Amino acid sequence: MRRRQILRLALPAIVGLPPFSASGQVVEQPIRIIFPFAASGSGDALARIIAEKMRASLGRSVVVENRTGGAGRIGVTAVKNTAPDGSTLLITPIAPMSVYQHVYKSLDYDPINDFAAVSQLATYDFGLAVGSQIPAHSLKEFVAWVKADAARAAFGTPSTGDLTHFLGVLFGRASGLDLRHVAYRGSAAALPDLIAGHIPMVVTTISDLAEMHKAKRVRILASSGNERSQFTPDVPTFREGGYDIEGSGWYGAFATAKTPAATVERFSAIMAAAVRAPEVNERLRSFGLRPTGTSAAELAAIQRADSERWASAVKASGFTPDE
Repeated sequence: MRRRQILRLALPAIVGLPPFSASGQVVEQPIRIIFPFAASGSGDALARIIAEKMRASLGRSVVVENRTGGAGRIGVTAVKNTAPDGSTLLITPIAPMSVYQHVYKSLDYDPINDFAAVSQLATYDFGLAVGSQIPAHSLKEFVAWVKADAARAAFGTPSTGDLTHFLGVLFGRASGLDLRHVAYRGSAAALPDLIAGHIPMVVTTISDLAEMHKAKRVRILASSGNERSQFTPDVPTFREGGYDIEGSGWYGAFATAKTPAATVERFSAIMAAAVRAPEVNERLRSFGLRPTGTSAAELAAIQRADSERWASAVKASGFTPDE
């Protein structure tokens, strides 16, 4: 009997089938959600909230795996190389899926053709901030102040080759300023220099700027969304400030290409419902995120439109990454 039991449990593994439980039912493997950045910040928190909601809806184990490296490229590539059976999903910010194809000469994945969009989960805005000692209270005043002295034509960002970098490039082009880019290792490094007056302008997320703006330690002159940020309702958008610039970030969920449409649609519905739930909505807003919860088709359209939008900014920046 013992030999029969061993054989019964071992046989599925030999032939490549899922193992059986003691009750004779097939044991489903956990669904993996890969987040291609470190286990901290709003994106990781969002992935874990989605995993919790999927677990409750599907009655199946859902785990989050942080596959870091290559500015997110390693984790994205790992998802691309999985079977299209819905067992592995990707939750990622915008850059690896709509920007990197214009930044890196070669990627190990095609952001459009190697993936199936599932749902846009949330958006977030960026802000252009100056030090409180700078005598400019609007974008127009800031542009005039910079033009009076070319040495002032610089902007800092928390990274290089990301949306904050390219948003600064767009502002420079729109305003006629030849801005020099200074990359920092995160907002925590850039903002002290802004406050001290070592750099005149920083572009980073509104959530990193809002409290300092309210305390009048920095002054946000514009936000990047198509409407004013809920966190800084006193700050106009770039368009309100006279410049046709819009560049919100987003987090989206993706499956491997050729995943069955029914599976994609089911996951999309679960995720959209999750971020719209009142308790989740409130939590995400506390992270500086604006919950959305789109259909799969809507995310696919957003991804393509943003890819086209950022292509020209990347080209204009002349940025060449150290791959």
